[in-house]
Amino acid sequence: MNPLSWLGARRQVLNSEQQARLARLSAPQALDDTPLEGCRLVVVDLETSGLNVNRDRILSVGAVVVENGCIDLGSQYECTLFQENHRVTESVLIHGIAPSEVARGVAPADALLDFMSFADNAVFVAFHAAFDQRMLQRGLRQTLNTRLRHVFLDVAELAPMLYPEVTGRKTLDDWQDYFQLRNSQRHHAAADALATAEILLILLSRARAQGIATLAELNGRLRHWRRLRQARIGSL
Repeated sequence: MNPLSWLGARRQVLNSEQQARLARLSAPQALDDTPLEGCRLVVVDLETSGLNVNRDRILSVGAVVVENGCIDLGSQYECTLFQENHRVTESVLIHGIAPSEVARGVAPADALLDFMSFADNAVFVAFHAAFDQRMLQRGLRQTLNTRLRHVFLDVAELAPMLYPEVTGRKTLDDWQDYFQLRNSQRHHAAADALATAEILLILLSRARAQGIATLAELNGRLRHWRRLRQARIGSL
């Protein structure tokens, strides 16, 4: 398959207004000495046409802001993207986004500009973040001809790192069950982003209780946890 097929036959050309909006996007927040309580985090979830990061397309973006230790319910983002020639696939059974809804969606360039403007310089957070990061990275490159520079934190890593006594929990559903959280709209981008944000608040509280006060300290602890995990895997 042509790697640009999800945009049509060629890379989209931005108009002058879109180019100006792209130029105004903020430089991202680094994982520095910013206190956890004072940083702005954008929890994001993508619904896509499938799980192939080299072929499938973003259908929906949902995001919510976590700031000052709270979920800002007045600062949320939700958008369905128009994708040409989108057809029914098995993924529709999961996320429920029908081709008719996609046909009424926002043009990808405008949708992603809106989202990146909403995110501003925030650190991104997601569950199994590598997938969302790669899909967003590819979408920005092919639609806006720009790189994704924002860093991601992965709740699927933070949760077992901060709760090592909890075993056998790998999915978003698993951690929702453990923390006794409810999500009546699973696999809906905005609802999953909110559910992930609720878990994140619990994790940030746990991190502070363990003496982790800044983004840099959280990242340092996470890197150490990854090394230990790799060492355990390598010893098996």
